[in-house]
Amino acid sequence: MANIVNLDRVSKGYGAAGPLLTDVSLGLDDADRIGVVGLNGAGKSTLLRLLTRQEEPDDGRVTHRRDLRVAGLPQALQLAPDATVRDVVLGTAWLAEGMGAEHEWAGDAGVRKVLDGLGMPYLGLDAPVGPMSGGERRRVALAALLVRDADLLILDEPTNHLDVGGIDWLARHLLARRGALVVVTHDRWFLDAVCTTTWEVADQTVRAYEGGFAAWTLARAERERVAAATEARRQNLLRKEIAWLRRGPPARTSKPKFRIDAANALIADVPPPRDSMSLQRLATARLGKQVYDLEHVRLDAGPKEILRDLTWQVGPGDRIAVLGRNGAGKTTLLRMLAGVTRPDDGRFVAGSTVRPAFLSQELAELPGELRVLEAVEEVARRVRLGDREISAAQLAEVFGFDDRRLWTPVADLSGGERRRLQLLRLLAGEPNVLLLDEPTNDLDTDTLAALEDLLDSWPGVIIVASHDRYLVERVADTVYGMFGDGELVHLPGGVDEYLARATDGGRPAPVTGGGPAPAKASGMSAAQVRQARKELARLERQVGRLEQREAELHDQLAANATDYARVAELDSQLKEVRGEREQVEQAWLTLADEIPSS
Repeated sequence: MANIVNLDRVSKGYGAAGPLLTDVSLGLDDADRIGVVGLNGAGKSTLLRLLTRQEEPDDGRVTHRRDLRVAGLPQALQLAPDATVRDVVLGTAWLAEGMGAEHEWAGDAGVRKVLDGLGMPYLGLDAPVGPMSGGERRRVALAALLVRDADLLILDEPTNHLDVGGIDWLARHLLARRGALVVVTHDRWFLDAVCTTTWEVADQTVRAYEGGFAAWTLARAERERVAAATEARRQNLLRKEIAWLRRGPPARTSKPKFRIDAANALIADVPPPRDSMSLQRLATARLGKQVYDLEHVRLDAGPKEILRDLTWQVGPGDRIAVLGRNGAGKTTLLRMLAGVTRPDDGRFVAGSTVRPAFLSQELAELPGELRVLEAVEEVARRVRLGDREISAAQLAEVFGFDDRRLWTPVADLSGGERRRLQLLRLLAGEPNVLLLDEPTNDLDTDTLAALEDLLDSWPGVIIVASHDRYLVERVADTVYGMFGDGELVHLPGGVDEYLARATDGGRPAPVTGGGPAPAKASGMSAAQVRQARKELARLERQVGRLEQREAELHDQLAANATDYARVAELDSQLKEVRGEREQVEQAWLTLADEIPSS
């Protein structure tokens, strides 16, 4: 391997925001595949701009190998609205330097492979990019990059707005591609599938780890464990020094001063804690027995038919994921459920107690002229969080906006912070139905984990359109697919079944390879096996929630030990929870025995 890029003691900051990177030294080899992770606003995009030399460092230097060919995909796309797909991918509207004639590109097998993989024939080469969806524009820009040769490919959030099939194809294409890759993404499956090294941007520096997302998570947990042990020792020593000072003589001798200096040294140069966020469940309005009833519904988006003759029921406690390629109509369906639009035909009834909250892909509804605290107070000045009532400022802190960020204009927030504020404002309205359109866009991995924890314990209804496999497989019990044929198809096999059907035009995919043998031996069909595995995952989540409830009841019993009436009540609840947990565990064991081993 040969070195192609070096960062030597690089520092970079922006005015009032202060330094983002300080004294960073990194090297990049010609075969590296690097994933960049970190909290929103930590400096990931800044690092990419330094690597591409779009920006110069405040201190230090960035050096490239001579004749290095660099291609980059920015997070925000600037495509001429009147340009066609042909103009952008094969013409002059995007990275036109170094291109040959159009017929040379169109006749190249590698170019045709990229165009087919990213759905360019489906979009049409003569289609204008102006009216396209965010995902379609993303695919056009990606195709324009991938058809060109580059020694270093730098991608900022390439999976944003891509559907599951597009992400899967992109991962396979990048694995087969020669050259170096640096990618910022919060798609954890993509990081594990593609990257062999992870750079974490945090605390104004960049730490390198071997492996993808899973390896980085383990390494970071170990680093935080060591840091916690070091902090515990420091705190113990500090307590001893303070205790000595309190028992010691007045400050007339050198000993107390020595002890004061020692105590001050223990608290000097301690970095502030990293931004952390704990999304806690806000109060939820009561939800009745009826949520959504659809009978023979037809739904159009302009001249395009989205759904035809759909009969569907959504009940209390349903947790549904909707998969489909960009433009299939997922957003249109969610907008109808949210009451933003009405069906073009058929009967659509929402329950009288339904209070939906629609998290759209766009951030335009955020009031950019307000500050963070004002934007929260616009929805609610006080909200109920668990068993306590808190102010808007306290709620903003729970969602990761500390005192410094409360008075930041919304327009100045990073993409991830604005997404977090959007979610905060929705939950402050105490909804009981969450309609989430690509909720993971722009969120960092820590916020994603917090969001999944929140959704995992959400008592209401969740309907989510997402291409994030981690999120879908963790929070959804039922998966539906939209294949552009006017149908909403139930997918017992989840994401894997969607990918199999998507490659076969939406038809049930034939089972190949070694799949049928174990299914036949157990007396279960392949579809039954997939459904059983999905049910097994649901039971595992239910056991986890019951164990958490059991622990909470134990804590309440300890706190109310002298209140015998309360103890009796809590003990009765504890017995019920234990009984339910034993039933669920037994159901899990029975089902696990029935499923053939893969």
